[in-house]
Amino acid sequence: MTFVRGFRLSDYAAATELLRETLSEACFEETIEAFGRQLSWDGELVLVAEADGEVAGVIIGTIDNDCGYCYRIAVGRKYRRRGIGRQLIQALKRRFELRNVKKVLVSVDEHNASILPFYESIGFDPASLERSGRQLSIVNG
Repeated sequence: MTFVRGFRLSDYAAATELLRETLSEACFEETIEAFGRQLSWDGELVLVAEADGEVAGVIIGTIDNDCGYCYRIAVGRKYRRRGIGRQLIQALKRRFELRNVKKVLVSVDEHNASILPFYESIGFDPASLERSGRQLSIVNG
């Protein structure tokens, strides 16, 4: 059984290892810095999916200029194609709704462009895929 919950400090090692295993080296380096910033600023927007007693997925969300952003998502290879990514995004969207963000966007960069069809398949329209190149605060520091 899989369930999505808020990030706990005890998840740090497992979540970091999951990001390291699933992201390219360049993407991991950028993401791990943003991950740390988001945890220090607002850890409520970092969620994990737990399956079989381990961290199976992680999503890093942030709020920037009154918009909620799905910054990075990663699902362990052995847990893919089980709906975990969809569950993570739905849970993050609910957190954004509680914060009254004006819209929910996906932060698109060279590292996650390959999964745009996934975002589109769960209801994000092209206008929700933020390709502006403007870096989010969690990336800029």
